Amino acid sequence: MNTFEIGSKLVDFCSQGKDLEAIETLDSTNIVSVEAVANPNFPQRIEGIEAVRAKAQWWIQNHDIHSAQVRGPFPHGDRFIVFFKYEITPKAGPTMGQRVQMDEAALYTVKDGKIVKEEFFYQMGS
Repeated sequence: MNTFEIGSKLVDFCSQGKDLEAIETLDSTNIVSVEAVANPNFPQRIEGIEAVRAKAQWWIQNHDIHSAQVRGPFPHGDRFIVFFKYEITPKAGPTMGQRVQMDEAALYTVKDGKIVKEEFFYQMGS
């Protein structure tokens, strides 16, 4: 699959709430994931599909996801961007129990038909 096809599959999975299936299908075993900021539960940078899977499972378990909108992919060479818009209620942390909106952009890098790097961009506390 080329970069656009991988991005399209990712958008399809995420639009259906199949984030874990996206990881299993599209991510390299050596994937690198970089958040905009460190989280008390995870460092800013993690490596390997097991760590990415654990981070995704934590997200799912610790948030009520009321809606998720996914736009993209927007390819450029071996990379593509996807935009996410969530309405969530965190189950823990400073906004626990508060319904909030979250906008996020993600930049993915593809090599040999797999996602090898994901970088997330968002502003905390807004």
